[in-house]
Amino acid sequence: MSEKKSLFIRDGINYAAPFAAISALFFLWGVAHGMLDTLDKNFQEMLHLKKWQSSFIQFSLYGAYFCMAMPAAIFMKKYGYKRGVIFGLLLFSGGALLAAATAPLESFVCFLCCLLVIGAGLTTLETAANPYTTKLGPPETAERRINFSQSFNGLAWVVGPLIALYVYGNQSHVEGEKMISIVLPFAIIGLAVLLVAFIFTRLKLPEITEEDELAAHGHGASATPGDDPEILSGTEQVTTGSVWDKRHFRLGVVAQACYVAAQTGVFSYLINFVTDHDMSPRWDTKYGPYFLSVGFALFMLGRITGSMMMKYFKPTKLLALYTLAVCVLLPVVSAEMGWPSLIALYGVFFFMSIMFPTIFALAIKGMGTSTKRAAAFLVMSVAGGAIFPPIMGAISDTFGMAKGFLVPIPLFLFILYYAVNGYKVKAQY
Repeated sequence: MSEKKSLFIRDGINYAAPFAAISALFFLWGVAHGMLDTLDKNFQEMLHLKKWQSSFIQFSLYGAYFCMAMPAAIFMKKYGYKRGVIFGLLLFSGGALLAAATAPLESFVCFLCCLLVIGAGLTTLETAANPYTTKLGPPETAERRINFSQSFNGLAWVVGPLIALYVYGNQSHVEGEKMISIVLPFAIIGLAVLLVAFIFTRLKLPEITEEDELAAHGHGASATPGDDPEILSGTEQVTTGSVWDKRHFRLGVVAQACYVAAQTGVFSYLINFVTDHDMSPRWDTKYGPYFLSVGFALFMLGRITGSMMMKYFKPTKLLALYTLAVCVLLPVVSAEMGWPSLIALYGVFFFMSIMFPTIFALAIKGMGTSTKRAAAFLVMSVAGGAIFPPIMGAISDTFGMAKGFLVPIPLFLFILYYAVNGYKVKAQY
C-alpha cells in the first residue's frame, strides 16, 4: 500500500484534497504564533516592560484558548466543522485588524485585548482542524497525519519571526509612533485571513458524521502489525460515558497543558536568552528574530522527520525518546556554557516538535462520538501557555535568564510518563 493511500484513503474515499485545505489553516495560525512569540523582547524595550510583564502577550493569546474552546465545540456540534473553520477565521481576521487600527493608541492593554480576539479565532480553528485531520484517513495512521499537517504549522513559525523583523526595525521613541510598526503586518494578516475565510465558503468539505468518528477513533478497530494491544483493548467501552471517565484522556489533557506551557516558555524567551547581558556570546536585540526563526526551522524539521519515522516506530516510543532528550538538554541550556548551551536550546526546539500533535492524537483515540468535546478540552489545555510564561519570566528576572530554562523540566517529565504509560486505553479505570 502506498504512503499516500495509507494516509488519506479510507473506505475507498481519498481525503487528500480536504486534508490539504485544512492543513493550510495550520500555516495561518503558525504565522500568528511565530510572530507573537517574537514580540516579547521588542515590547520589553519599546514600552520598558519586565520579562514577566511582556509575557502577558502569551497570557492573553493562550488564555483565550481556555475561554473559547468549549463554545467553539458547541458551535461545531450544531453547525459542523466547515462553519466552525469560517467562524474562527473571521475572529482571527477581526482581531488582527483591530490591533492594526488601535496601534497608534500605544496601549499595551488594548493590544492584549486584540490578542484575546485573535486567540479566540485560533482556538476555534484548532478545535476544528486538529481532530478533523485525524479522521481524513485510516485510524491507524492518525498520529502520522496530524504530525504531517502540523509540519505546515512549523513552516509558518519560521516565517512569523521574519515578519516580526519589520516590527523590530522601528526604533522610534516619539510618542504616537512607538507601536506604529505593527500596523502594516497586522493589517496584511487580517486581510489575508479574511480572504481565506471567503475561499472556505466556496470549498466543498466532507462533514464528519458520528459514524465517521466511531470508525476513526477506535470503535470496531482491529489490530494491525505494530499496534499496542493495550491501546485497542476496551475501545468499544470508551466510546460511551463521560470523557473524564477515560484515564488516557484525563492524563492527555494534563500532558498537553504541560507541553504547551513548556513550549511557550521556551519559544518566548529564546530571544531574551541570546541577547542576555550575562551570555557569551551575546547578540544585539535586532538579530533576535533570526535566531528564533532558526529555532522554528529546526522545529519544522523535527515535525517532518518525526512524521516520517512514525511509519516505522510507534508514536509513543518516539514521543518518549524525544521527551527524554529534552529533559537532558535543558540543564545544558541553563549551565551558561556559551555555544554548547545555545546548541542544546536548538536541540530542545527539534525534540519538542512532535509532542503536541502526538499527545492530541493519543488522547482522543477511542473517544467515538465524544471526539468533538474531547478535542475542545484538549484545546482548552493550551491555556497552560497563558500561566507558565509569567512564572518563568519572574524566575528569570530574579535568578537570570539561563536558570529560567530549568523550570520546564518537571512538565516534560510528566509528558515522559504519559508517553510510557499514561497513553494506554484500558477497559477498566
